[in-house]
Amino acid sequence: SMVVAGGLADAAEANPTIQTFVFAALFPVNLLIILLSGGILYTGTSATVAAAVYERKTHWINIPRTFSVAWIGNFLGALIFALLIEYCDMNENLTADLAVKVAEKKIKADFLKTTIKGVGCNWMVCMAVFLCGQAQDMTGKMVGIWFPISAFVAIGFEHIPANMFMIPLGMLAGADVSVLDML
Repeated sequence: SMVVAGGLADAAEANPTIQTFVFAALFPVNLLIILLSGGILYTGTSATVAAAVYERKTHWINIPRTFSVAWIGNFLGALIFALLIEYCDMNENLTADLAVKVAEKKIKADFLKTTIKGVGCNWMVCMAVFLCGQAQDMTGKMVGIWFPISAFVAIGFEHIPANMFMIPLGMLAGADVSVLDML
């Protein structure tokens, strides 16, 4: 989604929403691949672990361990993917410009507003995870994931695992962002 949306820089000058729309339309592919291959995201884990504790399928003492494993796994996966994108020369020109713009915007945002945007995002991601789990066929799973995820991207909510990828990608492209800023 970064490569395709980044390539729309000229079109975005005349219509700024086109880049956001295309990015939002393509971004759900990420969660689709993760969920349909059996992977987990930190954000979805917050719903599934809470439900498991509520249903007495696990003890609350397991929550920190589960969150830690999911967070570390998501961070390492996002960082490795950003490094691979850089290594394959896919983080250049218009894509790099978008990555820098996104990274610098994200680290300059107000903490409270970012937190609230994160809560809104997490609600949408959890809804996508729930809808995917409820669907009986592949089409239903895809649609269940697609709409909530496209919506949170278009709205401008903040997603921790996505930021774990986009901020390092911007840093690799030369964004004025430090590791401390990212954390």
